Amino acid sequence: MFYTYERLAIFIDGSNLYACAKALNFDINYQKLLKEFSLRGRLIRSFYYTALLEDQEYSPLRPLIDWLEYNGFTMVTKPAKKYIDASGNEKIRGNMDIELSIDAMEIAQYVEHIVLFSGDGDFLPLVKALQRKGVRVSVVSTIQSQQPMIADELRRQTDNFIDLYDIKDMICRNTKDDPVES
Repeated sequence: MFYTYERLAIFIDGSNLYACAKALNFDINYQKLLKEFSLRGRLIRSFYYTALLEDQEYSPLRPLIDWLEYNGFTMVTKPAKKYIDASGNEKIRGNMDIELSIDAMEIAQYVEHIVLFSGDGDFLPLVKALQRKGVRVSVVSTIQSQQPMIADELRRQTDNFIDLYDIKDMICRNTKDDPVES
């Protein structure tokens, strides 16, 4: 439930939203996403969080990051770290949970509603803390994929769960010519 008079902020866990959209087999048009949520309330700020590999000469995320930054998103990035797991496989770690949580707590006094695009159960304490401050929290993720992309306890705690599948037609990239990719 949204109220058009509410001040709201969007927080996007970039890697989580990307994985969620891929599981539902579509790409996100971030321009449409902004427009859709601007219609649902008074959009104060929209944040996008992602980690980037430092040693790459060119990152496939760079065009998206540049577009988002130029078109009204507050970009929060940090270097991803490579490591070797116990099996000897190279892995990449770029968790943005702390940065997102701090920013959400800082903006809480200026908004009535926060929309979190992530199903990561690590955000459960954040959602509870925001609710204690009187902020309503909507979480966007999906249970429509083969494996649900949202932690059950997070879905139960949120004031409003929005299945990404249900808003797919409003925010999806229509064609390959559409300039805004996920």
